[in-house]
Amino acid sequence: MALAAATLGATLVSGAQAAAPARDAAPATAATSVAPGSENPFRWRELEGLKAVQRVMYPAGHPVTYWALVLDEETAARQYSGGKFFLYAPATGEFGFFLDTDIAVRHATRPGQVVIVDSEFMRSHPRVEVRYGNPDKPKKARTVATATIWM
Repeated sequence: MALAAATLGATLVSGAQAAAPARDAAPATAATSVAPGSENPFRWRELEGLKAVQRVMYPAGHPVTYWALVLDEETAARQYSGGKFFLYAPATGEFGFFLDTDIAVRHATRPGQVVIVDSEFMRSHPRVEVRYGNPDKPKKARTVATATIWM
């Protein structure tokens, strides 16, 4: 199921340039308990400001369970204004995406919208950062969370 969700998210990347949903509500997913045999794909990453959670989405009315990285409570509770959250790989200058319900988006305006799925982007970059600021000037944006694999 996690693979299905990751594949779903990866196929939606091409739609990430589409307009972000106009609603201000948090994504319609809920944290769930871990099912037996369902391994956390982020367990080998060192997380700072992030935590791994298992969530459920309902495309076409059918539940799909997937793992995601979200901001931890302390990081999410900080005050943010005047910028956007975005996923960035500093080594290559590439951008990732967040999952809003079942739509891939390039940036988020609220901490609760930072939902990172196990996509090709996560697997192909040893370090990714959630930054806050102007996505057009990523080097000047503030790093608020990181996920690192030490090689």
